[in-house]
Amino acid sequence: MKKIALIYMGGTFGCIGEPLQPMPAEDFIPKLTHVLPIHLDIECFIAPVIKDSSACTAADWLLLIQQIQQLQLQQFQHFVVIHGTDTLSYASAVAAHFIADSARVVFTGSQYPLLNVQGTDTREFSDAISNLNFALDAVMKHPVGVYLAFHQQVLHAQTALKRHTTELDAFTGVMAEQPIPHSLKTHIVQTGDVEQSHQFNCLNLMMQPVALVQQVQNLRNLLSAPPHFLILQGFGTGNLAVNAELIALFDEFYAQGCVAILSTQVPFGRTDQRYAVAAWTTQAKIIVSDCLGHADLYAKALKMYLQYPSAEARFSHWHDLG
Repeated sequence: MKKIALIYMGGTFGCIGEPLQPMPAEDFIPKLTHVLPIHLDIECFIAPVIKDSSACTAADWLLLIQQIQQLQLQQFQHFVVIHGTDTLSYASAVAAHFIADSARVVFTGSQYPLLNVQGTDTREFSDAISNLNFALDAVMKHPVGVYLAFHQQVLHAQTALKRHTTELDAFTGVMAEQPIPHSLKTHIVQTGDVEQSHQFNCLNLMMQPVALVQQVQNLRNLLSAPPHFLILQGFGTGNLAVNAELIALFDEFYAQGCVAILSTQVPFGRTDQRYAVAAWTTQAKIIVSDCLGHADLYAKALKMYLQYPSAEARFSHWHDLG
């Protein structure tokens, strides 16, 4: 029988009390083991970082991936990760970019805690057990890759999006049975990657329908201390009204080590530059996103930041496979 490594990283799943607060992981794991299906060979692990998922950053997810990659050396090839739902899509997308097809990894979480307020027994109403059992089943059934399993749906991790704040059917994306176009390469996380990720700066701006003079001024305000990546969420397929001054501004960001990326604020569908309004992108120092969702774009930017030392290298290698 294949052995499953079940990694607990916090979130609503392991909370107790009113208001909700996390039970210490060392106390929670023994209670978790009591609800695991007996027909599966499961070993529980505590993630290197346990925190509210809204506070998670790239370094936390890289430490988790490093733990998974170290467990792979101990012959584990099936992993289920319990994670908070706020940044569950980001965590799973980052894992997809670094683990790729080297293992079977399924992320899950819950909208309600596993345990009651006192932490003495399972909660009367909760999606925690059903989501966990579903994820454990999914990790044994699906091919190598990284997935998000929630409310009886298994999604490609790169495409997952949290669609509702409180409903049980909280996530959407491309179903695992459907092919996705991207081919990713494994990246073994080193200590230096984790240390470097603390400095990773990625800023996202959802563009609003305001006058171009305001758009230019808003962006110019960022030039004094630009991020490594500036994501501009345009309209529709990534359309954005520009003038010569705005296009020149992207060159200024590039000169200061910042890569600008044009994306879309529409949750699903790809950017498409066939419209005349978007013809400027072929000359400007801006990347047109080729990613499968916003979390996927964040994850790719992080990987490019760690792999390449300069804006020039990140810009020129952006569309390389993996």
